[in-house]
Amino acid sequence: MAGLPADQIPKFRKIIKSGWVFLIPLSILVYTLMIENWEAGKAGMVAVIVVFVVAALQKETRPSFQKIVTALEETGKIILDIAVITALAGIVIGALHFSGFTFKISLLLVTLSGNNVFLLLIITALGCLFLGLPLPTTVVYITLAVLAAPALVQLGIPPLAAHLFLFYFGMVSLITPPDCLPVYIAASMAQAIFWQTGWTAMRLGIAAYIVPFIFALHPPLILMGTLKEILIAVVTAVVGVILLGAGCAGYLFRPLSWITRGLLWLAAILLLLPSTSNVLLLADFVGFALGAAVVAWEWSRREHVPRAVTESGTIIP
Repeated sequence: MAGLPADQIPKFRKIIKSGWVFLIPLSILVYTLMIENWEAGKAGMVAVIVVFVVAALQKETRPSFQKIVTALEETGKIILDIAVITALAGIVIGALHFSGFTFKISLLLVTLSGNNVFLLLIITALGCLFLGLPLPTTVVYITLAVLAAPALVQLGIPPLAAHLFLFYFGMVSLITPPDCLPVYIAASMAQAIFWQTGWTAMRLGIAAYIVPFIFALHPPLILMGTLKEILIAVVTAVVGVILLGAGCAGYLFRPLSWITRGLLWLAAILLLLPSTSNVLLLADFVGFALGAAVVAWEWSRREHVPRAVTESGTIIP
């Protein structure tokens, strides 16, 4: 597969001109949830109403009566699916809770990890991936939120970080072979080999496997801490993930050699280490310097040639 030709790529100005109004409901949703601390249902309902209002402002997006009826019908079907999943999960969770099994599982996980929080995170992540084979993401999260989250919190991980960790790894199962429906679809569309596509998906999405460990052990990455801690955590994580992605993809302005990829991985690791001490802050500076040097070198050596992607996912000139 190759990228779209330049003449087929939608123009940013044209998209913004017709779709800027939909930034309004998104902004309202974020504001009501993050600033006003509204309940999710209330914030979502207000955002939906605003969507209909702003859509009516333009002829191209103005919904007809039939479109509104169709939207309500599709929404009802989705709600029914969620209701069934939630009801079944409630039955399972209730049975586990009243039998005392949840307490025993939490105690067992803590014992298996030897009170080592990092080992417990690995065990929990593997549990998420294993349950993600036969179960939908929502069910995986709800189940482990009851079974594993208390153990994570018991070892000192903030509740928000613990639940986000479980949710992230529940989602990661979607790109983790062998049971990864999006990869099956992508492989069939590209007429590629499934296993090669699956390993490529994992390689390109490697940040999704690493970032949850970082914010679980270093909560400032999820905005829990002082302003200074949050800024350092976010900036180093963003830059580290970009360098890690470039190293795994094997491309940065041009195809990369294994030595260059190794340098990018080293810089990414130094940046992704939690900045909890002066030594680790020094590691951040070294990572920034190394990453900047590699990026500058690759930029100076770039060649303006067309790019394509092989069946195995390798980017070639």
